[in-house]
Amino acid sequence: MKLFIASLVFAASALHCMAQAITPLPDLTGDAPPFEAVATNIVVAVPAASISTNLLGIGGVVGPLPATTNAPQPVVSDVNLHEANLPKPTSSSRVCFSSCHVSGPYIALTFDDGPHPENTVRLLKMLKERGIKATFFCVGQRVADHPSVAKRIVEEGHEIGNHSWSHKVLSAMTDAAVARDLERTDEAIRKATGVSPKLMRPPYGAFTDRQRDWAHRKWGYSITLWDVDSQDWRNPVASYARSRILQGTGPGSIVLSHDIHKSTVDGMPKTLDALKAKGFKFVTVSQLLALEQEMLSKLPATPGAQSYADRATKGRPAKVSTKSTAQAR
Repeated sequence: MKLFIASLVFAASALHCMAQAITPLPDLTGDAPPFEAVATNIVVAVPAASISTNLLGIGGVVGPLPATTNAPQPVVSDVNLHEANLPKPTSSSRVCFSSCHVSGPYIALTFDDGPHPENTVRLLKMLKERGIKATFFCVGQRVADHPSVAKRIVEEGHEIGNHSWSHKVLSAMTDAAVARDLERTDEAIRKATGVSPKLMRPPYGAFTDRQRDWAHRKWGYSITLWDVDSQDWRNPVASYARSRILQGTGPGSIVLSHDIHKSTVDGMPKTLDALKAKGFKFVTVSQLLALEQEMLSKLPATPGAQSYADRATKGRPAKVSTKSTAQAR
């Protein structure tokens, strides 16, 4: 009898432990895509934000994972940033990336869907007053309509990138149609500014892995996504976008906003000043890539290990937003 009772107690305890272990999967509806942690035959999905950003050497990664939209706030640095102190941007081997791993509090602000004849001009003035350089992903139609604004972007030391001709979903188009779209945009940018963009951001981030490799081989594009989305197209209140930017930005972040929205530009002075107060230093996307390459070049090589740059965006498919093209602009 004692043995029977002991067996019942053991069975009840086991069932209790199993009930505690079987819990729902965490919410994966946030901005950061999930990673998969694999142990023997069990696959568990966990949010990217919950993974430690200091996994040196795990799975062949030779550096920390990039900051996510829930990244911790950086340590305020007194680094005095001068153009002469930055490594010279070179042609990047990165095919696609949403952030960079850097050794200082450097970030890249990016603005999509312009140029706008009023809002972009106002934004350029704000950036110039603060000595901030940014990256503008321009729509070809708008470059053709406002070439003087596009030219000013480049003349004032900012970087310009290709954001397609008319903001269509490129992943739903044939290669021939995509090629016509991107080359038409490149031509408009060259005509207006005299430079050929080496960065491309697909509208909505919608570009397949095959398309990314193809575009990189064909034009040398580095496909630039983002890890901090202001969602200024969703909510016109300036404080909403500012809050998302300040909460999500970490070292190496690429921040997405839109210079076509008046509310975004209205709120940008407070956003820029708050980021500066946190100790962030502003660079273009190509400068951020160069800083990452400089940092990675100083790390000891690990035989057989895949580099951080190669793994940074592996397994992160583009997410097509449900917002309309009009909202995205």
